[in-house]
Amino acid sequence: MSESLFERSYFSRLNEFSDLAPDMFREFMTFNEGVMKHGSLSLKVKELAAVAVAHVTGCPYCIELHVTNLKEAGGNKEEMSEAILIGTALKAGSAIAHGVNALNAYDGVEDETLFKRQYFDRLGEFSKLQPEMFSSFVDFDGQALRPSTMSKKEGELIAVAVAHTTGCPYCIELHTKAANKEGASKEELAEIIFVATALKAGSALAHGVNALNAYDR
Repeated sequence: MSESLFERSYFSRLNEFSDLAPDMFREFMTFNEGVMKHGSLSLKVKELAAVAVAHVTGCPYCIELHVTNLKEAGGNKEEMSEAILIGTALKAGSAIAHGVNALNAYDGVEDETLFKRQYFDRLGEFSKLQPEMFSSFVDFDGQALRPSTMSKKEGELIAVAVAHTTGCPYCIELHTKAANKEGASKEELAEIIFVATALKAGSALAHGVNALNAYDR
């Protein structure tokens, strides 16, 4: 029995879901394909967002598929790398943003509302608790959100997609406002959110081939 849990060949089992749950599989594929076909954003921007999100979900099948799609859409390695680093910054940013909730919990803040805009103001406390690490993170985060291979609007749209993947309400608010400031329309925001939705769901389905392998062992 192979010890390898991920092989390219495993992905070919995905079509088995069309026999096991035909209606649901068909509806998902229609949605997934439509996300990349419709709307005003270019296919390249959508695929850049897809690559970033795939690195956050950690799906190797999705990474390989959407990097290939990105190349076909005209994306280069520099753009791909920048999208990955935006995803990295947002995933790390989600962790530190939720740190304000940890500060509340440590300090015994008793509030039934666990997320408030005002809680985000506590983020600066980390600059006193861990000044060097906090400063390094802020420098990296700021650099990642100053992309050189794409417009700042496109970078912020990718950040919005990743923020919806991590589910960080602070990040969603921060980067939605930043995207708005850079000229993104509400329609473009909705479109990039659907890209994140398709990738997050697609990661679950793609990992289903591992479930089929596990079931059959």
